[in-house]
Amino acid sequence: MFDNISPKYDLLNRVLSLGIDIYWRKQALKFFKGHQIKLMLDIATGTADFAIEAQRSLKVEKVIGVDISEGMLSLGRVKLKEKNLTSSIELLSGDSENLQFPDNTFDAITVAFGVRNFENLSKGLKEMHRVLKPGGAVVILEFSKPRVFPVKQIYWFYSNTILPLIGKLISKDASAYTYLPESVQAFPDGKTFTDILASCGFVNTQSKTLTFGIVSAYYGKK
Repeated sequence: MFDNISPKYDLLNRVLSLGIDIYWRKQALKFFKGHQIKLMLDIATGTADFAIEAQRSLKVEKVIGVDISEGMLSLGRVKLKEKNLTSSIELLSGDSENLQFPDNTFDAITVAFGVRNFENLSKGLKEMHRVLKPGGAVVILEFSKPRVFPVKQIYWFYSNTILPLIGKLISKDASAYTYLPESVQAFPDGKTFTDILASCGFVNTQSKTLTFGIVSAYYGKK
C-alpha cells in the first residue's frame, strides 16, 4: 500500500494536513531539548521528512532512517541528494519490529505517524528500547482522537468523508486513505499509550497534544 502511494505521499501530507504536519514535527522535536545527540534512528522514516527536520533543527551528526517500503525510501534518497544530506542521513530497508542494530546503539529515536502501523505495538517499542543507549530518549508523533466538541465531530467527518476522497483522487489508491482513519480510531492514544511505553521499559513518559488533540507527541527515556 505504501509503495503504491509513495509518488504522491509528500503532496498528500501537505494537502491533507493543510501544511500543519511541518509544525507538528518541529514541536515534537522540542522534547529533545537538553539531550546530546550524535546518532539518531528514525523509524518508519518514509520519505525522510522527520529525519531531515531532526538533522536540521537538532544538528544531529548522523541520522539513520529505516522503513519497510522501498518505494518510500527511493523517494527519500532522491530528496536527500537534492538537499545535499546524503552524508548525514542514511536510509535503509528494515522491519521496525526486528531492527538490525546492536543493543545500546542510538542516542535518540524518532517515529512520525508510524507506530499505529506496527503489527505488534509492544514488540516494536521494545525493539526501540533495546537499540537505545541508556539515558537516550524516544519521541513519537502520532495521530490521536480529538475529544472536544466541535473539533471531534469536524475531525471525524473530515477523516471519514473528505480525506479518503482527496486521497483517492490524488493517489489513485482508495484503500490507503480509508485505512488511515480506521488505524487512528484503533490506536491506543493518550495515557493508554504512555502506559504502554512504560510497560516496555521507558521511564519519564510524557505526552503533549497538538492542534486540538488531532496529533500527540510522546516522550520516553531509557
